[in-house]
Amino acid sequence: MLALIYDVHGNLAALEAVLADARDQGATGYLIGGDVALFGPRPVETVARLRELQGATWIRGNGERWTDAPGDAPEGDPVRGAIAFARAGLGHHLVLELAALPESAVIDGGTRAWHGSPVSDVRSFLPQAGDDEAELLEGVTETRLVFGHTHLPFRRTTTQHGIELINPGSVGMPFDHDPRAAYALLGPGGEVQHRRVPYDHAAAVALLRTEHPQAAWAVTVAARIEQARVDAG
Repeated sequence: MLALIYDVHGNLAALEAVLADARDQGATGYLIGGDVALFGPRPVETVARLRELQGATWIRGNGERWTDAPGDAPEGDPVRGAIAFARAGLGHHLVLELAALPESAVIDGGTRAWHGSPVSDVRSFLPQAGDDEAELLEGVTETRLVFGHTHLPFRRTTTQHGIELINPGSVGMPFDHDPRAAYALLGPGGEVQHRRVPYDHAAAVALLRTEHPQAAWAVTVAARIEQARVDAG
């Protein structure tokens, strides 16, 4: 049983809740799908906790790339301020190590994992097919793709290509109006189970507001965790 863990975003409390649930469900392996540290209140501790896991496969997200190369990120808060906070905590060597992670990983013969999509770590699939879906899938030979980035859990099969798309959702910052931590389990027979795990998300919000009361990035991130919406704050 493989736990698909995406978009933790430095939210250690949410991660601990997910790891406990995954253990109870019999998970024996982990796919760490990128955006591990950036934006949350506990980036360093989150990375350290994930590195304790045995049998974990890691891939890089745009968060790791931006933390290493802030000039690639959008200007202004919440991104630039959050990058500065994460870089200061993680340190130069760990920032480089995370940025050097592979862009994708093979899960099995027909399944590959990306952070966003095969063409970009900041372009991804949506619960309903977008106009650019054919472009995102061009050249794909796998029958199943696992990805994150949008923080919206869903599973569907594309009409044109017959490719199964699986987004486990976000552990640390869901955007589907449900603040519970989201992840998914992939069984040995290919079965997929989306999971939602309650945790004290109000405490994570309080950490940001208490420890970074004047930081615009923390205000935005706290609102997004609290309201589980990308347009919060």
